[in-house]
Amino acid sequence: MAETKKKGTIAILTGGGDVPGLNPAIRAITIRAIHEGYQVIGLRKGWAGILEFERDKRADNSDRCLVLTEEIVNKAGRTGGTFLHTSRTRPSHVPKADVPEQYKDKYTSEVNDLTPEIIKNLEFLGVDYLIPIGGDDTLSYAVRLYAEGVKVVAIPKTMDNDVPGTDYCIGFSTCVTRTIQMCNTLRTSAGSHERILILEVFGRYAGFTAMIPTMAGAANRCVIPEHKFDVDKLTQLLVEDRNKNPSKYSVAIVSEGAMLAGDTDMIYRSLEKDAYGHAKLGGIGDLVSMKIKELSPNYNNGKKINVIYQQLGYLVRGGDPDAIDSIVPMAYGNLALDLILKGIHGRLVVLRNGRYDNAPIDVVTSTNKKIDIKRHYNTDRLRPHYKSFEFQPLFLMTGGS
Repeated sequence: MAETKKKGTIAILTGGGDVPGLNPAIRAITIRAIHEGYQVIGLRKGWAGILEFERDKRADNSDRCLVLTEEIVNKAGRTGGTFLHTSRTRPSHVPKADVPEQYKDKYTSEVNDLTPEIIKNLEFLGVDYLIPIGGDDTLSYAVRLYAEGVKVVAIPKTMDNDVPGTDYCIGFSTCVTRTIQMCNTLRTSAGSHERILILEVFGRYAGFTAMIPTMAGAANRCVIPEHKFDVDKLTQLLVEDRNKNPSKYSVAIVSEGAMLAGDTDMIYRSLEKDAYGHAKLGGIGDLVSMKIKELSPNYNNGKKINVIYQQLGYLVRGGDPDAIDSIVPMAYGNLALDLILKGIHGRLVVLRNGRYDNAPIDVVTSTNKKIDIKRHYNTDRLRPHYKSFEFQPLFLMTGGS
């Protein structure tokens, strides 16, 4: 691959969860880069592709990387997901059992740092600039590579919208759009049966995916990771909402990372952890639904109210991107190229205060991005609140740090 290099070689990878908007970003980077005289390589399967790469010209690395062309990226450029595929691989913390065959003799600890091999693999490919597209986990390793001398320009992606330093991450708008649509779809069943509707959405540490749809009118109440909630209070509010509604139903959105008052940990579907130490969440919505049904007679003249529970899960991260997740990835991709053409690296492309910009890449690991409870969440009413919309970001409480 290195022999065909023109002005230089740019490598792109996508890591972590899939979201709509990744393929438009890859397309934007590739087309602009080719026109500027660069070769573009797609690294498959996130950090896993370059980790498993074999530094041998005779080796078949087609499952680990490929040269991108306009024809390739145009086919996928308007679709959801990532045609480069993805993983939650963490090259700095590789369990002994997962060390690639070619490195097993060299790395024998229970957990191994294969960063030296990643750097050698990038050099073997002749990579001049690396553009990782991902959330704080994927990009935290990009920060490590930058510290080791790799020229990195990063693009923020996560439907939770919780990457620090930016008001917007690729995938968030489509997630919000899907959540609102599905809330409205399920209203018909909730209204027909005069029930309370509980929707569980992704959101491990930040509640943006629950807050914004609720503010948009998709739900009466929401509970988020930033505030431990009293389920008795939630039940009382939802019963009141239901009984005020002529159609006799009410709706609450529950973040997967939300916790009941008094609990010390989140609800896990599985205790098996990924490479970044995260166990799989899921089930808080189901627990809340059962408790609401159990407590509802206390606020409904002794009569129990049935509950519809729906975990939205991957439905809100699948499918084609909406308008914002088609436009922003195009802009982010071009922003990355703008920096590379100026010889600038170690940056994260961002949206701040309604304008495209860039920030030092280490902002990703320097802080956490969460809901500002005092400003944006009414802990008594368990719903968003806002005193003034003037000069606020497009998605309101999503301003970067």
